Amino acid sequence: MTDKPRASDPGSTGSAPGGSAGTGKDAGDEPRVVIRDKRKLGKVTEQPANDASAADAAADAPAEGLVEEAEVVVDEIGGEAEVSGPPVVDAPAEPSGETGKAAPLGAELEALRGDLEERTRDLQRVSAEYANYRKRVDRDRSLVQEQATGTVLTALLPILDDLDRAREHGDLVGPFGSVADQLTAALGKFGLTAFGEQGDPFDPTRHEAVAHQTSADVTEPTCVQVMRRGYQLGERLLRPALVAVADPE
Repeated sequence: MTDKPRASDPGSTGSAPGGSAGTGKDAGDEPRVVIRDKRKLGKVTEQPANDASAADAAADAPAEGLVEEAEVVVDEIGGEAEVSGPPVVDAPAEPSGETGKAAPLGAELEALRGDLEERTRDLQRVSAEYANYRKRVDRDRSLVQEQATGTVLTALLPILDDLDRAREHGDLVGPFGSVADQLTAALGKFGLTAFGEQGDPFDPTRHEAVAHQTSADVTEPTCVQVMRRGYQLGERLLRPALVAVADPE
């Protein structure tokens, strides 16, 4: 006895929650989707016997919710299944070589800056020391030259005193007078200057009083007679002048 093929019953085939059943051709190709509802159902309260229609409506409400949720999940799975090809995996980001090199370069730059500042301070200190050394050497050189010149000129002062006495007596005439004038001019080029004239105010730092008198013709201490002229080299006093001083009465 052969079995007759049964007619396909649309109601007996069943459908997956949230969507219609696929065709026979696609059933073997598509993966089966299983949807589980893990929501907790609330506590069911007792309904009166005479309110059967309200209880049926309340029982159908969660089912509709489950169907809607299943449809959404199936759509999402289907959208993901449409992507073809191997999965794309992001490669881990490799550390940049510039970041690794920045730290050593920054440290080296700071070290170079420190060395530069130190060398600059050393150079400034050496330059200041050298400038002070040059000033000190120049000052000492000038002082040594002035002392040497003063020593030589001090040795020539007695000759100048003899020339002054000869001039007072009128003996410096003719060629001897010319020689005396040339000698005085040559010594003046070295900075030798004579001071001490009659009528000058008395200065105890430059004059040496060997005689003292009073006079009604003066209003302050005055040199009334010069016995020997004084000499100075620049600002340096070589010899004071010997004078007689008159004070006012």
